[in-house]
Amino acid sequence: MTDLAFLDVAAASALLKSKQLSPVEYTRALIERIEKFDGKLNAFLRFTPELALEDAKRAEAEIGKQQWRGTWHGIPYALKDIVDYAGLPTTAHSKLLQDNIAGADAVVTQRFRAAGAVFLGKLATHEFAIGGPSFDLPWPPARNPWNRDHFPGGSSSGAGVATAAGFVPAAIGTDTGGSVRNPATMCGIVGMKPTYGLVSRRGVVPLSFSLDHIGPMTRTVRDNALLLDLIAGHDPADPGSVNRATGGYTAELERGVRGLRIGVIRHFYTHDMKADPEMAAGIEAAIRTLGELGAVVSEVQTASLDEYAACNRTILSSEAFAIHEQWMRERPQDYGALARERIMAGAFVRAADYVNATRLRRKLTAQFHALFDQVDVVLTASSLDPACRIDDPDMVEYTYGRQARAPFNVTGSPAISVPSGFSEAGLPLAIQLVGKPFSEALLYRVASAYEQATPWRDRHPQLS
Repeated sequence: MTDLAFLDVAAASALLKSKQLSPVEYTRALIERIEKFDGKLNAFLRFTPELALEDAKRAEAEIGKQQWRGTWHGIPYALKDIVDYAGLPTTAHSKLLQDNIAGADAVVTQRFRAAGAVFLGKLATHEFAIGGPSFDLPWPPARNPWNRDHFPGGSSSGAGVATAAGFVPAAIGTDTGGSVRNPATMCGIVGMKPTYGLVSRRGVVPLSFSLDHIGPMTRTVRDNALLLDLIAGHDPADPGSVNRATGGYTAELERGVRGLRIGVIRHFYTHDMKADPEMAAGIEAAIRTLGELGAVVSEVQTASLDEYAACNRTILSSEAFAIHEQWMRERPQDYGALARERIMAGAFVRAADYVNATRLRRKLTAQFHALFDQVDVVLTASSLDPACRIDDPDMVEYTYGRQARAPFNVTGSPAISVPSGFSEAGLPLAIQLVGKPFSEALLYRVASAYEQATPWRDRHPQLS
């Protein structure tokens, strides 16, 4: 069971295609693991073993008839519970939507279904992808598989936990201010926020229309690229979707980094905010490793974290309140305290502030993208601290804002969190790699070179 739990998608797919592994056997192993361990981790809001076995039996029959659909045929996955799966509730981890049955699949769900993948369920989130970790909701918050007393990151918390814990090899998260990359960092997996508009958001509960991204969460860089290959693509019904060619995200994985120019935004974690010493040491070690692999490393400067954070916060809170205004007026008591407080803040943002934030956003974006005249990829921190205890609300609130992810929701740039080691307490550390728009293949190339030069991908949480 443990061996199957930590199979890479690429390896599992090869075994399934050659009939050395049965989709039903694979799915049953993961079902048993979830049933054994998720009671202590709360990754799933709605676990669907019956649907999974139906999908697995269908995949097995098709493979038996030589009707191979591709890499994701027979591969299990799960969805953050703001992503629609037709016929099941999409709750956004909130009392307000606990009876909200999806009438149709989200576009990303359609793509999994068309690929013959195996659906294992809906995953915990922060309420409406903003309020958490919360203990006053109908369902408990997810917990970190490396130490269940610790925060797993959010808001795609269940996706991070389920992937790291070996419940699924891949999950879908969303990212408005860092919500794919935060749980990826805290749980020791790979999380990509693609370029804004690369992946359709149709069928996903919105938080901030101009900042929301859908992203893949996996245990390895290759698997992440394979998942982006599946879900990326133009959707004319999503007004933010970009009409351009997609795919080929695995094409450069073996090219290495020799000669690539990597710019380090060091001031984010040494001056704007001072990172925890262990997190900073992990970042600096990663920089040295990439230099030893042949990258040309230099330091670069951009706007301060404070300026990016203020811009992100103003836009996000304004747009979130616009979405939630009617419920906030009619049913405020049905929100958890954290979501209510964070969304309500948008009621006090003036129109002038919002307009000025959007103007600042254009300036910050142009300034950041200008860096790529000098470098190919940017490296910086993701979180500035390892995971704190989940039952310490003051520390959760303090560390939640100590991050360097929100700048790249402002700029819409692709950004990926990659494990960079472990603290003395055994909690994951991470780096963040960022590129110019639509440079996902290049980011995967750098991330893969670093991953292959380090042992972190082979270390998994020991559940009990």
